[in-house]
Amino acid sequence: MKKIISILMVCLLAVALTACGSNDKEKKASDNDKTKTSEAQKKQEEQMKEMQKKLEAQKVANGKVVATVNNDKIIGKDYNQALSSSQMQMQQMGQDPSSKEASKQIKSQTIESLIGQSLIMQDAKKKGYKASSAEVNKELEKTKKQYKGEKNFNKALKQAKLTESELKDQITDGITSQKYIDKEVPADTVTDKEIQDYYNQYAKQGTGKGQKPPKLEEVKPQIKQQLEQQKKQEKLMSHVKELKKNAKIDIKI
Repeated sequence: MKKIISILMVCLLAVALTACGSNDKEKKASDNDKTKTSEAQKKQEEQMKEMQKKLEAQKVANGKVVATVNNDKIIGKDYNQALSSSQMQMQQMGQDPSSKEASKQIKSQTIESLIGQSLIMQDAKKKGYKASSAEVNKELEKTKKQYKGEKNFNKALKQAKLTESELKDQITDGITSQKYIDKEVPADTVTDKEIQDYYNQYAKQGTGKGQKPPKLEEVKPQIKQQLEQQKKQEKLMSHVKELKKNAKIDIKI
């Protein structure tokens, strides 16, 4: 979008200069600017296409079994969806997910994430956790509202290569696993000392860059939330590690 706006601005500028009685030299400069912008846009588009090809090459056939976790199979379609999400996150962090090193990292993280999800769902079902139809339908309706209309919702499903039934299955698993995690892996309490220590470190980094940090009271809720999420993630990883000890896992890619 920024690139498109840039082109439009160049065109408008050229029209304005001409209307004001610009000479041939100014017009030539404007034309050169337009040419450079067009070339830059074309180069960027080519780079994006090339990256997309590399990202697509990291995927596997939708029906391919990428791993088995006890008696459950993880297939390519699930792997590809999780892989795309990881690729996008890496791009948002300003990193190149198409590089050889990043490709290996993403592949490993995606497989481990899917294995962890499978182990959690297996243990959740074993212990009787489940999502009711009312809960699933409520979440589905909430999702539909975000797209402001059935047409936009169906378009989004198509782009994600999902059916509404498959989305409902994902919502069901999401609610079930969340109930399980909330009960079986509760978040540890964040102490005032931990918040203070985190703030001190944050403040030290800020002052080192010549910036004045905000007061503790202003950022305390955000720090607490950050530490809670960090603790929960660490505890969940430890829990999955324990589940792995008694699991039969076979990675096939």
